[in-house]
Amino acid sequence: MSNELEGKVALVTGASSGIGEATAVALGRAGASVVVAARRVDRLAALERRLAAEGVRVLALELDVTDEAACRAAVARTAEEFGGLDVLVNNAGVMLLGDIEGADTTDWTRMVSTNLLGVMFLTHAALPHLLDRRGTVVQMSSTAARVGRAGTGVYNATKVGLNAFSESLRQEVTARGVRVVVVEPGVVETELREHITDPAGRAAVEQRIAELRQLDPEDVAEAVLYAVRQPDHVAVNEIMVRPTGQTW
Repeated sequence: MSNELEGKVALVTGASSGIGEATAVALGRAGASVVVAARRVDRLAALERRLAAEGVRVLALELDVTDEAACRAAVARTAEEFGGLDVLVNNAGVMLLGDIEGADTTDWTRMVSTNLLGVMFLTHAALPHLLDRRGTVVQMSSTAARVGRAGTGVYNATKVGLNAFSESLRQEVTARGVRVVVVEPGVVETELREHITDPAGRAAVEQRIAELRQLDPEDVAEAVLYAVRQPDHVAVNEIMVRPTGQTW
């Protein structure tokens, strides 16, 4: 462990696996107190035990980011437990790919509610604390915010929307000391693709990445840590990180 972030408090959503888990570990090892939030409480409990054993001050919270009241309660619990909030990592998200024609539109609702509204709810709830402590908001976007493809339209739309929301937020709060960071990973070895319910959409993704050396979640966590570690007068507003072999 280091003490670079000693005294800082971070809330990480989608922390039960993948990028969220890796980011929580990285922030904790850098000295931050960490609140890990997700829906899968069994995995959160295991992560909480792991971090606590390493000497990290940690709290696990069950959270569905699509529930606005739950988002407000999670922020309030964070401030109550650790005295404030310095870093919000909006990582929770789903990727349910498939063609627009014939789509199961419940997948659309789930993506918009999680990837976009969930980010908005948590950001809104956390903003008073972040303004008070000149904190940092990290938004986990995607290269899908930059490159649209057939079969990924609604996922693309949520990530484009996330980027637009984040830039507007940046312009509102940057002069008051709050940094807004958008991280846009390419292909990462996580469980995200396992949630795709459309067989053709899942097959298309698997074929596209079959021979690609994907990023590890820890690679993306290092990008988050890089942005958060910067001195107060430095705002790293956007990081795109792809596997070297990714051409799109």
